[in-house]
Amino acid sequence: NLARFLVRLEEMRQSIKIIKQALDKLPEGPYFNPKAKKSMMIRLRGDGEYYARTESSKGEFGVYIVGDGGVKPYRVRVRSPTFKNLSILPVLSKDVMLADMIAISGSIDLVFGEIDR
Repeated sequence: NLARFLVRLEEMRQSIKIIKQALDKLPEGPYFNPKAKKSMMIRLRGDGEYYARTESSKGEFGVYIVGDGGVKPYRVRVRSPTFKNLSILPVLSKDVMLADMIAISGSIDLVFGEIDR
């Protein structure tokens, strides 16, 4: 638990450095492009299967979309990083007291709203 806590502290330090760098290089002027929304709507139409993933603050975030040719997707599945990170819980909770489970679940940053399926 202490090692994961120390990793979190270092993550916060690095995040502060990244934010400072981004603010220093942020250009002046408007930051919203209204044409982007229109082009996104055009790209979403169609049929087929699409999977996109990106790195989030808690791990990999994935979205699976199945289109049937309409403007709305036929099926959407979201794979949250918390759901994936939950798989380590049986290993971490082996031979520990029940009272320690709060600290263990907090150390892997579980968001229970993301794992409620």
